[in-house]
Amino acid sequence: MNITVAGAGYVGLSNAILLARQHQVTLIDVVADKVEQINTGRCPIDEPLMVEHLQKGGLNLRATTDPAEAYPGADFIIVATPTDYDPQLNTFDTSSVDAVLAIARQHNPTATLVIKSTIPVGFTAGQSDANVIFSPEFLREGRALEDNLQPSRIVVGCRDERGQQFAQLLADAADRTDTPILLTDATEAEAIKLFANTYLAMRVAYFNELDTYAGTHQLDTRQIIDGVCLDPRIGDHYNNPSFGYGGYCLPKDTKQLLANYQDVPQHMIQAIVDANSTRKDFIANLVLARQPKVVGIHRLVMKAGSDNYRSSSVQGVMKRIKAKGVEVVVYEPTMAEDSFYGSRVTHDEDAFLAQCDVIVANRWTERLKGMAEKVVTRDLFEDN
Repeated sequence: MNITVAGAGYVGLSNAILLARQHQVTLIDVVADKVEQINTGRCPIDEPLMVEHLQKGGLNLRATTDPAEAYPGADFIIVATPTDYDPQLNTFDTSSVDAVLAIARQHNPTATLVIKSTIPVGFTAGQSDANVIFSPEFLREGRALEDNLQPSRIVVGCRDERGQQFAQLLADAADRTDTPILLTDATEAEAIKLFANTYLAMRVAYFNELDTYAGTHQLDTRQIIDGVCLDPRIGDHYNNPSFGYGGYCLPKDTKQLLANYQDVPQHMIQAIVDANSTRKDFIANLVLARQPKVVGIHRLVMKAGSDNYRSSSVQGVMKRIKAKGVEVVVYEPTMAEDSFYGSRVTHDEDAFLAQCDVIVANRWTERLKGMAEKVVTRDLFEDN
């Protein structure tokens, strides 16, 4: 088949690589540098498995910035452009999706348009074009291609032949041979994505509040978590305390789901959103209690193996510390800029460690373990 993927981020590039192993895939992005990297076998995302697949070649994949080259002749057009929650409008900003749908329809009015960007509940049903379907993505940052090759499930919000065909396309391209497939209506598929991510956010918030309680009462958090998670109904996953949930999906998806509850009774969804802010207050107070003159933020990225620091939880902690007039220095080797929200950014880790009174790290690294007395972290299991 001929498949076009719009957007070369985590979702778009991982889907393009997955499908290009069996089909002809054209990837379109507005950033010319990304396109050039992909066409020369380099990966614009810091994810080892993607890097490996692009370097070794053998993919039926080409990238372009030209819509006239990308869209005509495609059987499926996958829309994987970024969306974000707009607090003023109280909904997702779907302008990038709207723009791609309009251009794709202009160049190829018969193609099936598959939205993989996260969208508000009801977005697909509001489209005048019956060719638009929705298929949510369930990817972990740093493991996006792995999660496409070994998918936990495939959900497609279309129960007719188009939905069946697209679901089978993904299943056949994956390495896993027994992936559960669920075909639903479009609005139900949109709700699945938001409810799934909000549940994960709730689990992060729960174990963070457990840790806050234990810390307040001088209890051993690790002992409590180990005991709680021996219950097989709870399990020992997504239980490592942190500074809060962050990244591409959970912050915006929880807020969007809360917005969808505008006319529906609820308490829990609001509490999940509020708990993430409360946790950052608690961590910032731990840091400020040490009365530091200079606080170092060791990495802005959400977790090891990722180059993403969009909405990372440590940024909320950083802003609270700066609001108290404390100097903050950032060590982030993936950032080209020399400042971040008015704080100096350094790539010299040794100098960074030496000049900071307190070092704030969402996750341990080997380099930090030699100066544990300086470090504020809640990473108990050394696991993302």
